Amino acid sequence: QVQLVESGGGLVQAGGSLRLSCAASGRTLSSSTMGWFRQAPGKEREFVARFRWIDGNRSYADSVKGRFTISRDNAKNTVYLQMNNLEPEDTAVYYCAASPYPITGSRPHDYKFWGQGTQVTVSS
Repeated sequence: QVQLVESGGGLVQAGGSLRLSCAASGRTLSSSTMGWFRQAPGKEREFVARFRWIDGNRSYADSVKGRFTISRDNAKNTVYLQMNNLEPEDTAVYYCAASPYPITGSRPHDYKFWGQGTQVTVSS
């Protein structure tokens, strides 16, 4: 079983930056995939970024490509989402998610473990 805890959300002005953290515990992550998703009120949960531990493969949604960067700290079993040039459209609850397998999927259903979410609000 994997436990995920997000932190780093908050209120920021458009054009600003935030870094989200996701600390994982409970199981090893050597073959896992870590993902970031977000969900705004009235909208479906959408893929933001993923990191595949076994080979370091990274992938991003088109809407955040060039602005967001996913990275990890192996010693801390922590995955980060650096968000730059934030826009009001980025406002959502951001969720860290994990699969125990080196997957390539970008659907919420592809991930078995989820954090509690952290609110990101971008003001215009």
